[in-house]
Amino acid sequence: MSRFFVALLLPQEIQDYANQIKQYFADCYVSSGALKSPPHITLQPPFEWADDNLPLLEASLKEFASRQQPVAITLKGFDAFAPRVIYINVVRSQELLTLQADLIAYAEINLEIVDKVSKTRPFAPHITVAFQDLNKQNFKAAWPEFEKRQLHFEFTADKLTLLLHDGKRWNIKSEFGFLAMNNV
Repeated sequence: MSRFFVALLLPQEIQDYANQIKQYFADCYVSSGALKSPPHITLQPPFEWADDNLPLLEASLKEFASRQQPVAITLKGFDAFAPRVIYINVVRSQELLTLQADLIAYAEINLEIVDKVSKTRPFAPHITVAFQDLNKQNFKAAWPEFEKRQLHFEFTADKLTLLLHDGKRWNIKSEFGFLAMNNV
């Protein structure tokens, strides 16, 4: 069994920016947990999957992605899940909410992957830069520095990414292009 999750990754230049902020939190606020994965928007939270059944998982995600339209994403400012997590705010669009809801439903029906948490709380798209290892005292010190900090990026997400945990960090396992990407 391995641990996986499905996400939208950011274009490289935005990843580089987000990684600089993650490193800043590691260096200045003793919060390095966010460095254990590439900057991303989680669509399907972590789940366990049998290694010998990986071809089924990848084929299913490829099938799902091949029917999706690229999604415009806007990143604007910072927000927090007080008192432990600080993140880059992802503007909630109907297209993004629909993509996530459709993926969750597809994974449940076709792969029997059920995320109980997503059934009880609404999808809150975000890009974590300071993880739950940020203690409350450091959160109180860091949050005033970031709550009014300006940030604005726009990009088009055109593929799903399957990430695999290697015991220490999350790594890209496979990527699945959306509809328009398959017709290029």
